[in-house]
Amino acid sequence: MVDAADLTGTEKSGNALVDDVAARIRERIMSGEIPIGAQLRQAELASDFGVSRTPIREALRQLQSGGLIEVLPNRGAVVRVPAPWEVREAYEVRAELESLAATRAVSRITEAELDELRRANQSMYEHSSALSRGENPASTDRPANDVFHTLILTIAANARLAKAVNDINETFPRNVSSALIVNDARQREENHREHERIIAALVAGDVETAGREMRDHVLKAGEHLAHWYERRSSTIFRG
Repeated sequence: MVDAADLTGTEKSGNALVDDVAARIRERIMSGEIPIGAQLRQAELASDFGVSRTPIREALRQLQSGGLIEVLPNRGAVVRVPAPWEVREAYEVRAELESLAATRAVSRITEAELDELRRANQSMYEHSSALSRGENPASTDRPANDVFHTLILTIAANARLAKAVNDINETFPRNVSSALIVNDARQREENHREHERIIAALVAGDVETAGREMRDHVLKAGEHLAHWYERRSSTIFRG
């Protein structure tokens, strides 16, 4: 086994480059810039990033081992379509983790943070509603729905818990969940009301209700996402 201290500067630099390229490809996939089912052409990526094909090839192997892409006959590397059962399993775990976060947040949350949650929830509703009407509202660095959930995780003050949730979230492209809220008025309304019930439980200091409302909310979101992938997987060419 080679110790990290024995690696040459060139090897370390090469590993860092591969990690950086993998992170940049991952970000394009997670944002939806590279959609699921899309081919990942080494020459194009190398040109985009200004690197040779070698780090691109190694980065794709890294992403393949992580399950984000797969190699198909006659197509090469493509962004993998998650199986619905994978989504349901992941969200089952996420629901329990975020339920724990909500219960921990009850005794820690401040009035200022409650106001921030209310603003994030309203922003999510208004921004997604505007997009659904074909309007072009001001873009944000992060979707308000992400801000809502991340704030509760931050308030919960448990770094391992936050990392576990983030690891699950990084499994599926973020833009898909956002698109579901934009394109489905009923789901958008439900999401908004579910957030309101979570906030109400936090205001009331009700640990049991806060945990239950968050768990139900995340499980429902996972089911919507699993159904989307079920529909989408039937339209992806895999030959």
